[in-house]
Order: sequence, then structure tokens, then C-alpha cells
Amino acid sequence: MANLEQLALFQEDTILWNRWREENPQVRPDFAGVDFSGLDLRGHNFSGVDLTDANFRGGDLIKADFSEAILDEADLSNSDLIKTDFSNADLSNADLSESGTRESDLSGANLKEANLIGTDLAGANVIGANLSNADLIGANLEGASLVKANLSHADLSGANLSRASLIKTNLAGASLIGANLSGANLSGANLNGANLSGANLEGAVMPDGKVNQQSTQK
Repeated sequence: MANLEQLALFQEDTILWNRWREENPQVRPDFAGVDFSGLDLRGHNFSGVDLTDANFRGGDLIKADFSEAILDEADLSNSDLIKTDFSNADLSNADLSESGTRESDLSGANLKEANLIGTDLAGANVIGANLSNADLIGANLEGASLVKANLSHADLSGANLSRASLIKTNLAGASLIGANLSGANLSGANLNGANLSGANLEGAVMPDGKVNQQSTQK
């Protein structure tokens, strides 16, 4: 249940709230289940906050700080998340579908079973993140860094992974049907059991370090 006193401070003054968060990093504010949908929350500091099942749908969260926050089952769909910091956050089962998440920081984040259908993650930092069993159908990951990320059994059907860095990424059992992996770096990646039917691998660096010359996998 949300802490009403902390929520009142948050709603009263952004500057005071951000300052309070900086001065009290050991405190984990409780905003579980709070409805923030459609609000302008650019640059707000949610670091370490418990936002379990919170609703941010359609909000403006550009450059907001969610580092180490708990966002389990939170709704961030259709939100503006450009350059937002989600490093080491728990986003398991969260809904980020159709959100604009370009150049965001998701390094070390837990996105297990998250909904990322149609999400724009171009240029995002997803290094070491856990996206196992996540739904990334049609997602845009062009130029994203997914080094050592766990994408085992994730659904990346139709996703754009062109020029993405997938070095030592775990893609075991993942669906990459019709995905665009042109120019991607898959050096040392685990593709055991992955489905690459119809995927574009032209110019991609394969797990063995060799550059693929074939445009489409059969």
C-alpha cells in the first residue's frame, strides 16, 4: 500500500522531492499501485521506489530516474521513456508495449516476461539485462547494446536488431522468425534452439566470429 505522506511530498514539489531522494537514498518509498497515467514526470527521481503495479500509461517520463526501482507488473505502455534510467530496476512482468524507449539505460534490469511488443529501444543500453521469456514482437532494437543479456526463450519475431551488439548474449530457445539482424554482432552468442526462420543475417557477425554473407535464413 502506498505511503501517503511520501506521496504528498512527491506531488507537492518536484525539486523538494528530488532533493529528499538524494538525501535519503537508504529509504525505499512505497508508491505501489499509484495511478500516474498521462502525467508529465520528466526528470523525476524514482530511484529505489516501490512502484509495484503502478500505472504510468501514456506518461512523459523522459530522463526520469527509475534505477533500482521495483516496477513489477507496472504499466508503462505508450509512454515516452527516451533516455530514462532503468538500470538494475525490477521490471518483471511489466508492460512497456508501444513505448518510446530510445537511448534508455536498462543495464542489469530484470525484464523477465515483460511485454515489449512494438517498443522502440533503438540505441538503448541493455547490457546484462534479463529478458528471458519477454515478448519483443516487432520491437525496434536497432543499434542497441545487448552484450551478455539473457534473451532465452524471448519472442523477437519481426524485431529490428540491425547493427545491435549481441556479443555473448543468451538467445537459447528464442524466436527470431523474420527478425532483422543485418550487421548485428552475434560473436560468442548462444543460439542453441533459437528459431531464425526468415531472419535477415546479411553482414552479421556470427557466434563463430565469421561474417555471414547470406541475406535470409531458410
